[in-house]
Amino acid sequence: MGREVRRVPLDFDWPSNKVWEGFLTPDRFGEEQCPDCESGYSPQAQNLYDLWYGKLPFDPADTGSEPWRHDTPAVRAVAERHIRSAPEFYGVGEAATVREAQRLADLFNQQWSHHLSQDDVDALVAAERLYDFTHSWSREEGWQKIDRPVMPTAEQINEWSLTGFGHADISAHVVIEARCEREGIETRCPTCKGHGSLKRYEGQRAEAEAWEPTDPPKGDGWQLWETVTEGSPISPVFACADELAGWMSDPARGDRWVSPAAAAKFIADGAAPSLGAAAPGVVSGVEWVGHHADDGRDRPATI
Repeated sequence: MGREVRRVPLDFDWPSNKVWEGFLTPDRFGEEQCPDCESGYSPQAQNLYDLWYGKLPFDPADTGSEPWRHDTPAVRAVAERHIRSAPEFYGVGEAATVREAQRLADLFNQQWSHHLSQDDVDALVAAERLYDFTHSWSREEGWQKIDRPVMPTAEQINEWSLTGFGHADISAHVVIEARCEREGIETRCPTCKGHGSLKRYEGQRAEAEAWEPTDPPKGDGWQLWETVTEGSPISPVFACADELAGWMSDPARGDRWVSPAAAAKFIADGAAPSLGAAAPGVVSGVEWVGHHADDGRDRPATI
């Protein structure tokens, strides 16, 4: 997301900084909040969701899991990592490590997400949510399913969940739906059928789902657009690329000014991110593109 050049008619007069009407989805988000649920779950499923994140009291024994302790190796490893990263906050030494490990153990023990049963794990595997255990990855071939995968145990997954690459929110939905099915519980709110909102008029949802974006008309003009929002013009329409580059590199634009070389490179490329990393700090994406135009290196990650 950042800036891009669009070719539009010379008389194109859409207001600057106003999102182009063809990029605005129909009023799907204007639906009314469901009066009987928070996010589309039935009351029972909502309770499970809250248990997953520790918003309701959770007992590891409910899933046959052992509570985490301050001296559990996986918990202590996380605590030690925290101590190393911010000793000025957590303190140093054994006492600080034990204190942080106990805090983490208490936190992890409050959440179902760190105490799955084997049934929960099996549901995640079936939904292909545990690639770290069921697939291998290589630069050449990407993720590939292991020919004879070994079913991960609940103990393995619960320990893995303590890392920074644990469960995504979609895993919560998979596990909740599987448990509701096992226990004969309705997952979705009967009022809104799982949508979390109610249509204000017939056909509203179908209209939104069928919608496709429409680009502005094409023409001979040159115009700068921002893509941080859905997309809107941020410059006048110019008759040629050089005129647009001159406008972009005009010092009168203040802190939005970029060098002539950066402007020319950006227009040739057609797009740039909002911001880019460049010593000693952060610069505009357009200036960053110009700065790295001819260095022959892989470009760094952009912001």
